[in-house]
Amino acid sequence: MYCISILRRLSTGGMADMNRQRTKRQREVTAARHIWGTLAKPTRDSLNDLVDSLGVSVLRGDVQLLHGSWFVTHAGLLRVAHRRGCFSLISKIERNFSDPVARRWVFKATVFKSSKSKGFVGYGDADPSNVSSLVLGAELRIAETRAVNRALRKAYGIGICSVEELGSSRSADRAPKPVRDNHQQHNGSNNGQPRLRDQLCILIRQHHLDATLVKAYAADFCGTATLSGASRELVESFISHLSAAAKENRDGLICKLNSYAQPAQANQ
Repeated sequence: MYCISILRRLSTGGMADMNRQRTKRQREVTAARHIWGTLAKPTRDSLNDLVDSLGVSVLRGDVQLLHGSWFVTHAGLLRVAHRRGCFSLISKIERNFSDPVARRWVFKATVFKSSKSKGFVGYGDADPSNVSSLVLGAELRIAETRAVNRALRKAYGIGICSVEELGSSRSADRAPKPVRDNHQQHNGSNNGQPRLRDQLCILIRQHHLDATLVKAYAADFCGTATLSGASRELVESFISHLSAAAKENRDGLICKLNSYAQPAQANQ
């Protein structure tokens, strides 16, 4: 009877774990649909695999859907490393391959999963020709981020590419053609829709959010130092994510935003 009781408890615990994982999958797929619309079955299946194997979360901004494929973010990789108990991460400039005058930087990053690990190495490079026009001048930071991302992906067997490793798209970086319609030009948009900055301001006012905390969250979500350093596509994804989070669980969103608050300094 004692053995039967143990088996029943183990079986009940196993079913509870399966139900929790199923609920988590459904929550992430629902969040992804709110942000990116209808998802094809292969896309949903890929997301479920990522949720199961890595514990990533769409709501936390761990992954992005770009052109029908999933990409992990720098913030997502750091969270995976933290959950897996990463022992150490070291990055350094490869000066022999870098050229400060040409703003070309090469970094080497090494991830040690444990104190006995021999290390997993990743290299990252950046120069004005392979970064978005939105982050020109930040090539050094982009190179280090790319190196760290590659090392983390090697260390934890993550096959999908990271957002920050993507090179610039020359066609995407070209200046838009002049708009002849004066009304559209006044709107600041080629399709009559509010500019991204305006959309974000509307959301902040509509849901009574703290603008400073939203900007900090946005930068973390996009994997950039500041919101201005993020690509248009990433900012659009963040706005969709913020809108869905505010409608579904505003209290949870407020808690998330509060985590970005800087501690007040004591008066001297």
